[in-house]
Order: sequence, then C-alpha cells, then structure tokens
Amino acid sequence: MSAGTAVALVLALASTTLINIAYLREHDAAAALPALSVRRPIRSLRLLLEDRGWLLGFGLETGGFLLYVAALALASLALVQSIGAGGIGVLAFFSARLSGRALGRRELSGVTLSVIGLAALAVSLAGGSGEGGKGESAAILLWLGATAAAALLVLALGRRFAGRAAAAGIAGGLCFSIGDISTKVATQGGTRVIFAVTLVLGYLAGTILLQIGYQAGDALTVAGLATLLTNALPIAAGTVVLDEPVPPGAYGGVRIAAFAAVTAGAFLLGRLGSGDGRRGGRDDSG
Repeated sequence: MSAGTAVALVLALASTTLINIAYLREHDAAAALPALSVRRPIRSLRLLLEDRGWLLGFGLETGGFLLYVAALALASLALVQSIGAGGIGVLAFFSARLSGRALGRRELSGVTLSVIGLAALAVSLAGGSGEGGKGESAAILLWLGATAAAALLVLALGRRFAGRAAAAGIAGGLCFSIGDISTKVATQGGTRVIFAVTLVLGYLAGTILLQIGYQAGDALTVAGLATLLTNALPIAAGTVVLDEPVPPGAYGGVRIAAFAAVTAGAFLLGRLGSGDGRRGGRDDSG
C-alpha cells in the first residue's frame, strides 16, 4: 500500500465520522422546523440557513466533505466510498448514545458487518495500490443521468411503497451518489472540472431531500438508507464506468467481499420503512 493510499484511508475515515455526526445534528434541527418541501426549495433552504443548530451540523458536514475530496485525490472512488459505507456504524453508535438506548440485534449486526468489511478492505490493499482509473465521459454522464431518473421515480412513487422518510432517504442517497461520483471525476482536472456542475446539483438536491426525510423519520432510517446508496452506487461506478482495477487473485476476492460486507452492513442499519411516523416539521407553510 502506497503512502498516498494510507493517507487517503485516514482522511476518508475522518470524513465519514464528521459527516455522520453532522447527520444527527441536522436531523434534530430539521425536525423542529416548519414543514420543508421539495416543491418550495428556496423557502426550504432559507428555513435551514436561518437555523443555527442546522448550520452547525452543515458546517461539520462541509468539513467532512473537504476531507473526502482530499481522499479522492489520493485513492480510487471505490476504495474511499467503502470506508464511507463502513462509517454508518459511526452513525448507529452515536444515534444510540444520544437517544439513550442500546443497539438492537439488527443494528449490532450491521455495525459488525461494517467493521469486518473495513478490516477485509485493509487486508486487500496488500494486493493493489487502490489508485483509480478515469473512464469515458459519455459512460459517466449516462450513469449520472440514469441515477437522476431513478431519484425522480422514487420521489414520484416511493412514498406509496416505502413511506415518506424512506423515499426521501433513498432519493437523497441517489442524488448524493451523483455528487460523489462527480467529485471524483472533477478532481481529475482538465475539461472534467465541468462535472462540478453535477457535483453541486447532486449535493444540493440530496441535502434538501435528507432534511425533508428527517421531518418524517429518525436519523438512522433516513441517513442510513441515504448512506447505503451514496456508497454502494459509487463503489459499483468505480469498476463499471471509471475503470478502477480490482486486485488479481485472492486479494481481489477479499476486496469484493469487503465491498459486499460494508454494503450489507449499511443495508441492515438503514432499517427500511422503520420510524416513518412524522416527528417534526410544523405544517405552517401556508
């Protein structure tokens, strides 16, 4: 493992810790605000930006994002995202501590899988540097477009089948994955800095959707589902459209198993559909 990859792993771990703590602070702040709506994004953003508690959480999230960008400049997208997927264990732990409860069996299984996945990922690094490829711009744009379409479909139909909180978490995670993939591509420089446009749009839409979800469900449900997709899709995109190599032989098998473990851990911690009762958001929007 190169020194750059080692630094990237430390940066990615610090990033996911800050971001998941930020999710909890943002949840508590958003749940107490008047009802937010994707149909009124400017008003919703104004409500969020006027709340000091939410701004503190967003500041932590921004710090985590800057560490994430630094990590992406040193290592592959799939590698950095797998650290982020394991970081949902941080969210589960702090969520339980702040609410004064113990982790349930399913949550504990999710945390355990995440930790095992991170350990397996560390082992797999002996078989490759973890540095990424670049891929074709057309394939990347097609992937991002398909992801955006999926997010719109979830917003249109998801509430009927999964509930408001879960639908917002899923759609938000899809949008955040657009931002994450775009961030990696934009850091490659040259003409690819144009992907900064999809970066901003993806993160903006994802942020608004998560706050809407926070008003309908608990942080672990909404952010857990978002984290699952935010990390699983870029991990897949790293191999499919960015041409990031997988180590050969046994190390490659270990890395694939690591990706599967952290993704499964995130899925268990997402708790699809649980806690979908409205917890906040006074409906005084007029």
